[in-house]
Amino acid sequence: MGLHNHGFWRPKPLLDTARFTLSFNSRRRKKHQDSQALWKHEAVQKYLETLSKEYQQVSHLLSADSLNDFEQRTLRRRCADLTPIAAAFQEIKEAEREVRELEAMCTELDSKDEKQLLELALEEKESLDKKMNMLCRKLFQLLVPKEKYDRSPVILEVTAGRTTGGDICQQFTKEMFEMYQNYADYKRWTFDIVNYTPAEIGGLHHAAAHISGENVYRHLKYEGGTHRVQRIPETGMSSRMQRIHTGTMSVIVLPQPEEVDVKVDPKDLRIDTFRARGAGGQHVNKTDSAVRIVHLPTGLAVECQQERSQQMNKEIALRTLRAKLYQQIVDKQLSQEQSARKLQLGTRAQSERIRTYNFTQDRVTDHRISYDARNIKEILSGKEALDKLINRLLEFAEIEAVTQYLENLQALEGGG
Repeated sequence: MGLHNHGFWRPKPLLDTARFTLSFNSRRRKKHQDSQALWKHEAVQKYLETLSKEYQQVSHLLSADSLNDFEQRTLRRRCADLTPIAAAFQEIKEAEREVRELEAMCTELDSKDEKQLLELALEEKESLDKKMNMLCRKLFQLLVPKEKYDRSPVILEVTAGRTTGGDICQQFTKEMFEMYQNYADYKRWTFDIVNYTPAEIGGLHHAAAHISGENVYRHLKYEGGTHRVQRIPETGMSSRMQRIHTGTMSVIVLPQPEEVDVKVDPKDLRIDTFRARGAGGQHVNKTDSAVRIVHLPTGLAVECQQERSQQMNKEIALRTLRAKLYQQIVDKQLSQEQSARKLQLGTRAQSERIRTYNFTQDRVTDHRISYDARNIKEILSGKEALDKLINRLLEFAEIEAVTQYLENLQALEGGG
């Protein structure tokens, strides 16, 4: 772990996984594994004990007078990394001790006279269990490396799929776009519509929005993919026949870092202007302010009709184009480094069906984590129910990251 022969300390990496794959195709994992269950794993305990001892060692070394400036700076940085982990580790140990004491007391409280006291103890134990799970999640959040763009704003795009059932996809796409707009409001983010192409029958073909605020990409990065809807249309022959239709729509979530270093040659661009056809506003269909930019080498096309100014729309479209080109570079790197993983979140692969919204059964199923939520209207309202589902995905991703890291660590130790 620690000391060179000459007495200086060598840092042991935390979960050093800058290109970490989050595989949500984990059939070999326990279906309902949570943070507290992972905490009890022998490999997790061993790893955290190692980090705790390292923290003590680093703290001791920092008090020595023989260190030079470079060694002091190195140790301070490492101590800053380890301090919250060591503190969380001790908090969980203390909570575990309290749980053991309560359990011991409960075994002794079995007479009728002590029934009320037993009920109070069981309530306290339930409260401690919730605290334990919260502390374990906090610890694993500290262990898992933050993704580079977790704090970045995003471009979110929705596109209706195709179906023989008429307008079901377009209507669902509109509901989904409104769901994310409501979620942005719930999280107190800014939601600016960049492009909006309505369908003739009241639905939505395609739309894009720029969303900014605190940790936007972190919360939305796992929304990218194919979303499926199953419902009986409200109008038309299918509604009278009570026939269930299935449709799809896709979501793309692109991080928008402050500076995207992608050079675009103006010669590679075709820029067209047209009249805005958005959801409303006095300027709609009055001037050629909307802008479409096509990147000829890749065929990527972006549109913006958010502003009245053609120049401002052009600047927004160029920024979106750079983000998409940058995303292609990132995806290519990830696919090369993670080719062994078929289903992954983080590369935003759009071909996989990630979620089903079954209106006839009033159920939303996220297929990556085998999670069912009831009350579709609450999910589509974009508030607490959607936030709960998104946080469930984030927790599962953290558990998966720690589990995979420990498996890799054990494999390396086993290999010698």
